[in-house]
Amino acid sequence: MMAMVDLFVEVYVLIDDALQAGQVRIPPRPGPTPACTDAEVLTVAVMRHLLGRRSERRWVAEVQRNWGALFPHLPGQSEFNRRVRWLWGALEHLRQAVVAAVPPDPWQQVDTTAVPVKHPSRVRGRDWWVGPNGLQARFGWDAAHREWFYGFRLARRTDLGRRLVRSWSLVPAAVDERDVADDHLLTTTPPAGVLLDRGFAGRAFAAAHAARGTRVQLAHSRRDRLTLPAVVREAVRRLRNRIETSIGEITVRLDLDHHGAKTVWGLLTRLTGILFAHTLLRLAYVQV
Repeated sequence: MMAMVDLFVEVYVLIDDALQAGQVRIPPRPGPTPACTDAEVLTVAVMRHLLGRRSERRWVAEVQRNWGALFPHLPGQSEFNRRVRWLWGALEHLRQAVVAAVPPDPWQQVDTTAVPVKHPSRVRGRDWWVGPNGLQARFGWDAAHREWFYGFRLARRTDLGRRLVRSWSLVPAAVDERDVADDHLLTTTPPAGVLLDRGFAGRAFAAAHAARGTRVQLAHSRRDRLTLPAVVREAVRRLRNRIETSIGEITVRLDLDHHGAKTVWGLLTRLTGILFAHTLLRLAYVQV
């Protein structure tokens, strides 16, 4: 585990170098240039997810109290929150720049994860969970927890070996997962193979990707595994665990399950921060 000051410096240098090199475009904003730089704001935002601090207000206060010498002009929580939301796209561009330097695995895995935003019993009348391109919170079924939820799904394409997130999309809660894969996740150079969860099952889907040169392998369910020979069952179990491990790293380890967002834009900001933090951890750029 790195010392806290070293960890702050490591993340800051990585982000600042990318900004200075023009790898990430910061959208122009009105008003004077703030005393706290964009690199400093992004560093504090990413560190919050690396260290698992749920409360942004408490985290900003902690940084000001314990590491104020590193960030002498860090604003209060309200302004900090506005700055981070303005920079949410920069977090994703930073992640993409880091991932692009690493060749993708021949085999990829594709899955979706429920992202609740409100308890179903509290949904009343008009709802303000509306985002870009008509994205809006809806009711959906969470097969992992066997319950209904209200919110969205996080769809991801991930390296099967390194578990690096290669592409992702926030999609409606009730959606055909095969359409999500075709429209958002598998539009680039076809991988040699792709491991899919059961929601992607479909002969037409598999045939279409086979025609592009991609072998489609569905992850076996627990019931299916019981019918397999013992020598095969262990290998299948390990493949299944890769999907569950990848999901757990983001939802549990990096606390997406308790994102605490109040709007779609707040959720997107937390998602980009969490996924960038996940990338840094998977590539061992930082040690927490």
